[in-house]
Amino acid sequence: MSVHIDIAGLRPEGVAVVPSPLAELGMALHALSEPGHHPGLQGWVTCVTARLGSRLADRMCEADFLWRTTFSDLFLPYAGIPGGTALPGSTLAEELDLLDKLTDEQFVDAALEFSCAMPHGDGPSPLVDAGLRRRALELAAARGPQQVRFSELLLTDPPRIRAWLRQFLQDCDEAFFAEAWSRLRHQLTADARHKTDLLRRRGLAEALAAVSPVVALDEAADRITVDKLSVGRTATRDGGLLLVPTSFGWPHLSVLYRHGWQPVLHYPVGSPELAAPPSVEQLALRMTALSHPVRMRICRYLARSAHTTSELAQTQGMTAPEISRHLSVLKKAGLITTRRRGRYVQHQLDIAVVARLGSDFLEGILR
Repeated sequence: MSVHIDIAGLRPEGVAVVPSPLAELGMALHALSEPGHHPGLQGWVTCVTARLGSRLADRMCEADFLWRTTFSDLFLPYAGIPGGTALPGSTLAEELDLLDKLTDEQFVDAALEFSCAMPHGDGPSPLVDAGLRRRALELAAARGPQQVRFSELLLTDPPRIRAWLRQFLQDCDEAFFAEAWSRLRHQLTADARHKTDLLRRRGLAEALAAVSPVVALDEAADRITVDKLSVGRTATRDGGLLLVPTSFGWPHLSVLYRHGWQPVLHYPVGSPELAAPPSVEQLALRMTALSHPVRMRICRYLARSAHTTSELAQTQGMTAPEISRHLSVLKKAGLITTRRRGRYVQHQLDIAVVARLGSDFLEGILR
């Protein structure tokens, strides 16, 4: 499973790496709503929550589905501007102006994706299609009264919801985000400058590799592949490609692939202490390898010390060929190391890899 971005005809100058204050505010709201996704931000979340006014906290719950699971494409409004070449603004106010430039149809389509899981496409808008409108409200009802109220108002009075959202985001900026952005924008600007330099000097493949090890360029196919537990496809067509760094965003690596919108790769700024994440395929391989009870028992022995195949066969009451097959699965998954000592080949569990499985799994499903 992966998300593909077709880049046929994309010119080098069509790729831009630019920080986005509105996107970062979206990730800040997400972190406040789902602190479990961002263990490294626990201190910041606790501090902000403690001094958040009760009125703003209540308003934050009114439409938190726009940023709780991840965050809505509404936080990347420049991608929806016709022409496919608009860039993020340098300030939150500029980006809120870009949000105002989206048509009601675009705004409603993006908001419904998270308020009621309404699939997006290139068909008519629920604002003009009665059948789609009924379907949107049915889906909202399955999610709860909060989503029903929001969806009904969104479909009957889009300007009111748009004005509410803009005022809410401005109040968040005043309450906590302006302070955070003044601290983070320098880091994000430096990262964007570094990626832009890589792009100019070494090309798109090097720049994407620096964005994340799970992003790869297939030059022969004119395609970028992002290794994710989701499936999607988009294309740059006559527009460009935006790379938007985030500090609040790890471990989420998001790809905007809404029909008719400019593709955006919203990536977390890397930390040197974080190991390169395994591919989704490798993660599945490791978890499958450990799901077998015999291999779990073998790992118990190999975690304590190195053993040969014959030693494991004796302790497990199995034949050497049977043990070899299990070891082969564990080795293919990258869970054990092998070394030769004279005539003997010894196997040992890679403790560091196994210790990372929990965080690797979490990163994989949240990517």
